[in-house]
Amino acid sequence: MVQTRARLPLLAIIALVVVTIVWGATFVVMKPAIEQQPFFDFLAFRFTIAGLIMIAVKPTVLKYFTPRLLLRALVLGLLLGASYITQTIALEQTTAAITGFLTGLYVVATPILSWLIFRQKIRGRVWVGSVLALVGLGVISITGGAFDWAQLWGVACAVLFAVHIVLLGRWSPGLNTYALTVVQLLVVAAIMWVGAAPDGIQAPPNGDVWFAVLFSAVLATSFAFFMQAWAQARMEASRVAVILTLEVVFAALIAVLVGQETLSLKTIIGGLLIVVAMFVVEWPSKAVDEPEPIVDPMVH
Repeated sequence: MVQTRARLPLLAIIALVVVTIVWGATFVVMKPAIEQQPFFDFLAFRFTIAGLIMIAVKPTVLKYFTPRLLLRALVLGLLLGASYITQTIALEQTTAAITGFLTGLYVVATPILSWLIFRQKIRGRVWVGSVLALVGLGVISITGGAFDWAQLWGVACAVLFAVHIVLLGRWSPGLNTYALTVVQLLVVAAIMWVGAAPDGIQAPPNGDVWFAVLFSAVLATSFAFFMQAWAQARMEASRVAVILTLEVVFAALIAVLVGQETLSLKTIIGGLLIVVAMFVVEWPSKAVDEPEPIVDPMVH
């Protein structure tokens, strides 16, 4: 029994690393898929399937759909939907690696927005991380003296994710986390169906796109939620947050390994600066007055 308990933290770490690999691979898998299927349609299928899976696994979740939960989940779902739209546009217009790096900026943006919106105390290292992230963004985005404006979609995605996390931290206490997640998934799905409707609903055109839909719905959404929830119950949120920053690293590595892209020197340098910024912000501190970081399983 003692040995089993001792193994749990290690198993939790392994589970989280697997989740980050899956999330990193999702950028790579989605990139060619959304070139063949409109992204609204792709995301509509993804989130509908993910939501239905989570209901099928735990149908009793429906009894937790209270008016208070539904209202808050609606607002959070709208933010989440906007986040995924901007992220997918960024993926269309840039690369999987750059989209991953830019999405990771939410780690730095979250405490800053908490300070701006709720005047929550901000740590000095957050400012250090912010400067590093800003420099990294500039290195990635500035080419030939001109800023690549297409990458602002990725920045917008990070800011929207950060707003979502800040509000989730304020609104989720007292609510059933599983139910809150399911409703958000269904709200995102509804947004995507509305976006897909004007041009007519287009199903995935071939097996490759269906694979991408199922990969992102089953593994990157439903499976990842279950794995992260299991792991977070067995280790500190601060350690979880640090491990999850590996997502952007795996996004870049997998993109290179499968031959989808070749990283330029400036992308590598800028990406490393962003990753370092994420670690600076999320690394556990012994200070007793610092709140545990909020780890949101929906932001991927």
